[in-house]
Amino acid sequence: NLILGCELTARTKSYTFQVDEEDDSDHILALSVVCLTDGAKDECNVVEVVGRNHENQEIAVPVANLKLSCQPLLSLDNFKLQPPVTFRLAAGSGPVHLAGWHRIVHREDASFEEDDDLSEENEEELPPIMPAKK
Repeated sequence: NLILGCELTARTKSYTFQVDEEDDSDHILALSVVCLTDGAKDECNVVEVVGRNHENQEIAVPVANLKLSCQPLLSLDNFKLQPPVTFRLAAGSGPVHLAGWHRIVHREDASFEEDDDLSEENEEELPPIMPAKK
């Protein structure tokens, strides 16, 4: 897994994560935490995820509404996304830090992929998570 991190501010309101179109691997992007960082004002900061639906239309979904005085941090529990995806600061001036991870699954390896993220106690009860078929 590769670590992903970006910061959205009044000056840089969006960040797009995309992969090479020629790449034959499956890519999984997971968002772990969205939090306000030093210099944030006590205002609502709305973070949206912008992607495309199955008809290739752009859709934007708010995933976090952060405010310094009541909710400066939100754990998204590895919210999985399919690249390309854009993170956008729809309201507020930030700075908002986003952290997560990016996993590349090579298609020929998919049959023996194991999910390392499961805790030890649940390992025997849950089958490995396989990438969705495109």
